[in-house]
Amino acid sequence: MKNSKLTIQDLTYSALFAALLASVAYLVIPLPFSPVPITLQTLVVMLAGATLSTKQAGLSMLIFLLIGFSGAPVFAGGNAGIGVLAGPTGGYLVAYPLGAITVNLLVKKDSYYQTALAMILGGVVIIHLLGVVWMSLVTDMSLAETFIAGSLPFMPGDIIKAAVATPLSNKINNYLEAKK
Repeated sequence: MKNSKLTIQDLTYSALFAALLASVAYLVIPLPFSPVPITLQTLVVMLAGATLSTKQAGLSMLIFLLIGFSGAPVFAGGNAGIGVLAGPTGGYLVAYPLGAITVNLLVKKDSYYQTALAMILGGVVIIHLLGVVWMSLVTDMSLAETFIAGSLPFMPGDIIKAAVATPLSNKINNYLEAKK
């Protein structure tokens, strides 16, 4: 097995992305018909997956979740605690590590289109799928109703975020490569 120890660099990059994810959680646009607000969090999940190592990407999302579940107001709109996990938006949050890791495993840094596809699959499909199923279970809404309230209105914005994250991750990766 490759070196599984956490390095200072792993911890630093993971903490930075956890902090970035927490900071964009305060930029919310609530929707009157959905418990899920519009945020830039999926953009950060995509960027973490495309620019960090697999370990760092997953760890950054887990750090974010642990901080929020412990009571620090880092979830959308300054919410916090285990009650958020048990609520209708918990599935989206729990999907962040899986989404970031999926992006990381699928991204091909020298292929714009494969990177864009990785962003969509990990940053949109995985997060929406887990979020919708979770919200349906928690709210007793049908999957169709939950899809309409918790996914459909967010898809155009999340696809735009993937379109922004793709060239931005290329720029970040090129910068980091030049620094080596």
